[in-house]
Amino acid sequence: MGEDYRELLKQVLNEERYLHSLGVKKASGELACLYGADKARAEKAGLLHDYGKQFSEEELLVKSRELGLRLDIVEENNPELLHASVGALLVKTELGIEDEDIIEAISCHTTGKAGMGRLACLVFLADFIEENRSFPGVEEIRELALKDLDKAILRALDQTINYVVKRGRLLHPDSINLRNEIIVKMANRNRGVSS
Repeated sequence: MGEDYRELLKQVLNEERYLHSLGVKKASGELACLYGADKARAEKAGLLHDYGKQFSEEELLVKSRELGLRLDIVEENNPELLHASVGALLVKTELGIEDEDIIEAISCHTTGKAGMGRLACLVFLADFIEENRSFPGVEEIRELALKDLDKAILRALDQTINYVVKRGRLLHPDSINLRNEIIVKMANRNRGVSS
Protein backbone atom coordinates (compact mmCIF):
# COMPACT_ATOMS: atom_id res chain seq x y z
CA MET A 1 0.00 0.00 0.00
CA GLY A 2 2.88 2.40 0.74
CA GLU A 3 4.06 2.03 -2.85
CA ASP A 4 0.66 3.21 -4.06
CA TYR A 5 0.96 6.34 -1.89
CA ARG A 6 4.43 7.04 -3.25
CA GLU A 7 3.11 6.90 -6.80
CA LEU A 8 0.21 9.16 -5.87
CA LEU A 9 2.53 11.66 -4.20
CA LYS A 10 4.80 11.70 -7.26
CA GLN A 11 1.79 12.84 -9.25
CA VAL A 12 0.59 15.59 -6.91
CA LEU A 13 3.79 16.98 -5.34
CA ASN A 14 6.82 18.60 -6.94
CA GLU A 15 10.07 16.63 -6.77
CA GLU A 16 11.51 18.55 -3.82
CA ARG A 17 8.34 18.10 -1.77
CA TYR A 18 8.15 14.43 -2.75
CA LEU A 19 11.75 13.82 -1.59
CA HIS A 20 10.96 15.70 1.62
CA SER A 21 7.97 13.40 2.18
CA LEU A 22 10.19 10.34 1.76
CA GLY A 23 12.61 11.87 4.26
CA VAL A 24 9.83 12.48 6.79
CA LYS A 25 8.60 8.90 6.30
CA LYS A 26 12.09 7.60 7.09
CA ALA A 27 12.63 9.90 10.08
CA SER A 28 9.15 9.13 11.46
CA GLY A 29 9.86 5.42 11.28
CA GLU A 30 13.22 5.82 13.01
CA LEU A 31 11.71 7.95 15.77
CA ALA A 32 8.86 5.45 16.19
CA CYS A 33 11.38 2.66 16.79
CA LEU A 34 13.29 4.83 19.24
CA TYR A 35 10.21 5.90 21.22
CA GLY A 36 8.14 2.73 21.12
CA ALA A 37 5.50 3.73 18.59
CA ASP A 38 4.15 1.76 15.63
CA LYS A 39 6.69 2.14 12.83
CA ALA A 40 4.29 1.40 9.95
CA ARG A 41 1.75 3.96 11.15
CA ALA A 42 4.47 6.55 11.73
CA GLU A 43 5.87 5.97 8.26
CA LYS A 44 2.43 6.28 6.67
CA ALA A 45 1.74 9.54 8.49
CA GLY A 46 5.20 10.83 7.62
CA LEU A 47 4.83 9.95 3.97
CA LEU A 48 1.41 11.60 3.67
CA HIS A 49 1.99 14.59 5.96
CA ASP A 50 2.28 17.09 3.08
CA TYR A 51 -0.57 15.74 0.95
CA GLY A 52 -2.16 19.20 1.15
CA LYS A 53 0.94 20.83 -0.36
CA GLN A 54 -0.43 20.08 -3.82
CA PHE A 55 -2.57 23.25 -3.55
CA SER A 56 -1.73 26.94 -3.87
CA GLU A 57 -2.62 29.30 -1.02
CA GLU A 58 -5.74 30.42 -2.88
CA GLU A 59 -6.77 26.80 -3.48
CA LEU A 60 -6.18 26.00 0.20
CA LEU A 61 -8.55 28.78 1.22
CA VAL A 62 -11.22 27.47 -1.16
CA LYS A 63 -10.68 23.82 -0.13
CA SER A 64 -10.79 24.67 3.57
CA ARG A 65 -14.14 26.38 3.13
CA GLU A 66 -15.47 23.51 1.00
CA LEU A 67 -14.40 21.08 3.73
CA GLY A 68 -16.06 23.18 6.44
CA LEU A 69 -12.89 24.14 8.28
CA ARG A 70 -13.14 27.12 10.60
CA LEU A 71 -10.19 29.39 10.01
CA ASP A 72 -8.54 31.50 12.66
CA ILE A 73 -6.93 34.88 12.05
CA VAL A 74 -3.49 33.32 11.62
CA GLU A 75 -4.67 30.88 8.95
CA GLU A 76 -6.65 33.54 7.12
CA ASN A 77 -3.51 35.67 6.92
CA ASN A 78 -1.14 32.77 6.25
CA PRO A 79 -3.13 30.25 4.19
CA GLU A 80 -0.04 28.10 3.60
CA LEU A 81 -0.62 26.72 7.11
CA LEU A 82 -3.88 25.22 5.88
CA HIS A 83 -2.05 22.51 3.95
CA ALA A 84 -1.90 20.47 7.17
CA SER A 85 -5.60 20.48 8.08
CA VAL A 86 -6.77 20.32 4.46
CA GLY A 87 -4.34 17.48 3.78
CA ALA A 88 -5.53 15.56 6.84
CA LEU A 89 -9.16 15.77 5.76
CA LEU A 90 -8.35 14.80 2.18
CA VAL A 91 -6.27 11.82 3.32
CA LYS A 92 -9.36 10.71 5.20
CA THR A 93 -11.92 11.37 2.46
CA GLU A 94 -9.89 10.68 -0.69
CA LEU A 95 -7.57 7.93 0.53
CA GLY A 96 -9.93 6.36 3.05
CA ILE A 97 -7.48 6.48 5.96
CA GLU A 98 -9.55 6.30 9.14
CA ASP A 99 -6.72 6.02 11.68
CA GLU A 100 -7.33 9.08 13.86
CA ASP A 101 -3.73 9.15 15.10
CA ILE A 102 -2.47 9.40 11.51
CA ILE A 103 -5.07 12.09 10.74
CA GLU A 104 -4.01 14.03 13.85
CA ALA A 105 -0.32 13.71 12.94
CA ILE A 106 -0.96 15.15 9.48
CA SER A 107 -3.28 17.84 10.80
CA CYS A 108 -0.84 19.33 13.31
CA HIS A 109 2.56 18.59 11.78
CA THR A 110 3.23 22.26 10.98
CA THR A 111 2.26 24.16 14.12
CA GLY A 112 2.06 21.38 16.65
CA LYS A 113 -0.74 21.39 19.19
CA ALA A 114 -0.99 20.99 22.95
CA GLY A 115 -2.24 17.55 23.88
CA MET A 116 -1.26 15.94 20.60
CA GLY A 117 -0.52 12.22 20.74
CA ARG A 118 2.78 10.42 20.45
CA LEU A 119 2.47 9.75 16.71
CA ALA A 120 1.75 13.44 16.03
CA CYS A 121 4.80 14.42 18.11
CA LEU A 122 7.00 12.07 16.11
CA VAL A 123 5.81 13.36 12.73
CA PHE A 124 6.09 16.99 13.89
CA LEU A 125 9.72 16.41 14.82
CA ALA A 126 10.48 14.23 11.77
CA ASP A 127 9.23 17.02 9.51
CA PHE A 128 11.77 19.31 11.14
CA ILE A 129 14.81 17.01 11.18
CA GLU A 130 14.48 14.75 8.13
CA GLU A 131 17.73 14.18 6.25
CA ASN A 132 16.98 16.66 3.44
CA ARG A 133 16.64 19.58 5.86
CA SER A 134 19.63 21.89 6.07
CA PHE A 135 19.60 24.96 8.29
CA PRO A 136 21.61 26.26 11.25
CA GLY A 137 20.81 24.20 14.34
CA VAL A 138 19.28 21.16 12.64
CA GLU A 139 22.15 18.86 13.68
CA GLU A 140 21.71 19.81 17.33
CA ILE A 141 17.98 19.05 17.12
CA ARG A 142 18.71 15.73 15.39
CA GLU A 143 21.02 14.81 18.27
CA LEU A 144 18.44 15.87 20.86
CA ALA A 145 15.84 13.74 19.05
CA LEU A 146 17.93 10.66 19.83
CA LYS A 147 17.89 11.43 23.56
CA ASP A 148 14.79 13.37 24.58
CA LEU A 149 11.67 13.84 22.46
CA ASP A 150 10.35 16.77 24.51
CA LYS A 151 13.64 18.69 24.44
CA ALA A 152 13.95 18.16 20.69
CA ILE A 153 10.39 19.37 20.04
CA LEU A 154 10.94 22.35 22.33
CA ARG A 155 14.13 23.31 20.47
CA ALA A 156 12.34 22.94 17.11
CA LEU A 157 9.48 25.13 18.36
CA ASP A 158 11.88 27.76 19.69
CA GLN A 159 13.70 27.87 16.38
CA THR A 160 10.44 28.13 14.42
CA ILE A 161 9.04 30.83 16.70
CA ASN A 162 12.25 32.86 16.42
CA TYR A 163 12.14 32.50 12.63
CA VAL A 164 8.50 33.65 12.47
CA VAL A 165 9.06 36.59 14.84
CA LYS A 166 12.16 37.82 12.95
CA ARG A 167 10.08 37.95 9.78
CA GLY A 168 7.25 39.85 11.44
CA ARG A 169 4.75 37.05 10.78
CA LEU A 170 1.86 35.89 12.92
CA LEU A 171 2.54 33.16 15.49
CA HIS A 172 0.01 30.36 15.61
CA PRO A 173 -1.41 29.90 19.12
CA ASP A 174 -1.15 26.11 18.75
CA SER A 175 2.65 26.40 18.64
CA ILE A 176 2.72 28.61 21.72
CA ASN A 177 0.35 26.31 23.62
CA LEU A 178 2.46 23.26 22.73
CA ARG A 179 5.63 25.04 23.82
CA ASN A 180 4.04 25.99 27.16
CA GLU A 181 2.78 22.43 27.67
CA ILE A 182 6.24 20.97 27.09
CA ILE A 183 7.92 23.45 29.44
CA VAL A 184 5.45 22.59 32.21
CA LYS A 185 5.85 18.86 31.52
CA MET A 186 9.64 19.11 31.68
CA ALA A 187 9.52 21.19 34.88
CA ASN A 188 7.21 18.63 36.49
CA ARG A 189 9.49 15.81 35.35
CA ASN A 190 12.49 17.57 36.89
CA ARG A 191 10.57 17.94 40.16
CA GLY A 192 9.49 14.30 40.07
CA VAL A 193 5.84 15.17 39.47
CA SER A 194 4.00 12.96 36.97
CA SER A 195 2.20 14.88 34.24
